[in-house]
Amino acid sequence: MADNDVHRTATEARGASKQGVVRYILAIALALVILAFLVITLV
Repeated sequence: MADNDVHRTATEARGASKQGVVRYILAIALALVILAFLVITLV
């Protein structure tokens, strides 16, 4: 049964290449939320 194990790389298992776009979107969204709160509290 051990001979039937399937070993795949992370890229093969994911089905796509890994891109670091999500961290930038989250950082920009966080910065916009902080800016919005600053504008609301100062106005």
